[in-house]
Amino acid sequence: MNGKKVLFVSSELVPYLPENEVSHMSYEAPRMVNSNGGQIRIFMPRYGNINERRHQLHEVIRLSGMNLVINDMDMPLIIKVASIPRERIQVYFIDNEEYFKRKATFADKKGELFPDNDQRAIFFAKGVMETVKKLNWSPDIIHVHGWMASLLPLYLKKYYADEPLFADSKIVLSVYGKTFEGELDKDMIKRIAFDGIPEEEIASLESPSYNNLLKVAVDYSDAIILASEEIPEDLTTHISNQEKPVLEYVPIQEFEEAYANFYKTEVLK
Repeated sequence: MNGKKVLFVSSELVPYLPENEVSHMSYEAPRMVNSNGGQIRIFMPRYGNINERRHQLHEVIRLSGMNLVINDMDMPLIIKVASIPRERIQVYFIDNEEYFKRKATFADKKGELFPDNDQRAIFFAKGVMETVKKLNWSPDIIHVHGWMASLLPLYLKKYYADEPLFADSKIVLSVYGKTFEGELDKDMIKRIAFDGIPEEEIASLESPSYNNLLKVAVDYSDAIILASEEIPEDLTTHISNQEKPVLEYVPIQEFEEAYANFYKTEVLK
């Protein structure tokens, strides 16, 4: 990985959110690349339940200030940054008062998904890409973790298809076990279509379930990592029908060599 640039985009990340399969691997994978001489950037949403004072988040004025259009609405983009001290790893946070101020990640106190989660996912995907453009940083690999980040492959291949900064970037998608029940807002497909992405190319999002979100992410990724032991059967079937490199599940204790080899021999070949 020496000298390779890897952009990590994740729904969740320790130590900023509680540890689970997604947040743990979203920390371990960048740490591995960083320790092997790679250059990394990490992006995640700045949820309202992240303690800004404890983790010393601060706004990056030169990167903030633009508006992103979500379904014909101008939504201000705020970029914050913090460092994971023991690893000297910097993390960029995508923030917006409307979408990320609430003191929770994906659901309310009753466990009900937030009704605007689809808009939050669109804003996050576009916010990451616009910020990386401002950084003028061209990644060799973009590694996506978690469903809130799952629209990024689609937006990169369609909305940002003509952006030279990402012309040679390869997208790796880590697929985890099902992390939410039910569906996001039914108008999600229309909101994505507003950005010039044809509805027929994302037809499965007429029913925006976890599995269908990940299927679209699979369709627009270059390589897949099975990051959980248990993944829904129709999702694994969809993956197996793609002619793309797939890394089968490996336990956390063995992931470093497996991921590094996969990056080198399958993604960057």
